[in-house]
Amino acid sequence: MNKTALLGKTLNELKTIVSELGMPSFTAKQISEWLYKKRAFSIDEMTNISVMNRISLNERYELGRTLPVQAAASTDGTVKYLFKTSGGHFIETVYIPEEDRATLCVSSQVGCKMGCQFCMTGKQGFIAQLTTAEILNQIFSIPEAEKLTNLVFMGMGEPFDNTLPMLQSLEILTADYGYAWSPRRITVSSVGLIPGMKVFLEKSNCHLAISLHSPFSQSRLELMPVEKSYPLSSVLEELRKHDFSKQRRVSFEYILFDGINDSMRDAVELVKILRGIDCRVNLIRYHTIPGVNLKGSGTEKMTFFRDYLTNNGVTATIRRSRGEDIDAACGMLSTLEKEKKESEI
Repeated sequence: MNKTALLGKTLNELKTIVSELGMPSFTAKQISEWLYKKRAFSIDEMTNISVMNRISLNERYELGRTLPVQAAASTDGTVKYLFKTSGGHFIETVYIPEEDRATLCVSSQVGCKMGCQFCMTGKQGFIAQLTTAEILNQIFSIPEAEKLTNLVFMGMGEPFDNTLPMLQSLEILTADYGYAWSPRRITVSSVGLIPGMKVFLEKSNCHLAISLHSPFSQSRLELMPVEKSYPLSSVLEELRKHDFSKQRRVSFEYILFDGINDSMRDAVELVKILRGIDCRVNLIRYHTIPGVNLKGSGTEKMTFFRDYLTNNGVTATIRRSRGEDIDAACGMLSTLEKEKKESEI
């Protein structure tokens, strides 16, 4: 019998579980503390719960934590971890240390439906949704878990295509009974799936990042098929309904491709469409991937683009490139593992 993971359960869900098993109501709070404060690896570690109740829990549930199956360390300190999911698939999680912070890039799906031209995960196609437990396990089960200061949902998958497990993980991460993190330490990145984005903006206070990559609809469509269903103009219209001038922040991710989206015309249009939105643009160097005929813009072009945006009222930064020596482009490691597994069948 497949057991259900306790990791990923909210306090209310744990209260339902202990009630169904005939345990005292306070046991739910004890379980949540073992899961999210003490970060237990097994139900048997929950020593303030009676032996009989632990046996009862073990019959139906498992804790739900698993260690990474592989790690690749970069010379710059970045570490890419490979986790195996309950369905036997593989997902990637990237630990990025800096002088004053340590960020973890988290996956929300196995593969992705979005099919962005420049993305290795998109080449895999969609394989499976991650459960809340599988999302949280990436955060809790890396060796550097205690060092983390920030989380970004920018790994494999589209978070707003797996909205409920993603939102539940955010609840647990920010709730007093859970990880108790400030929402300001968490950023969720999306290509702009408006239904999920609207729910997220209503139910969470975490930061939002939108993958933009071109200010022109046709050019963006060629890079990102989602432009057909959820055009950037509609995404921006929705964002204008919200106030990003206080604690919550919205940013735009913009990979600069040589000769595609790095011209003066692109820069001028980007300033125009973002006018009135309190935001930041993160300019990103392109990590080349096999079989894709796209080339990243040079440093000179990136510097020009950043300076033009900033001088015209749109704060822009060039994101430091990390982990290039370990195939840091998301989806590379899991694709290799997937191909290896298929070759063995």
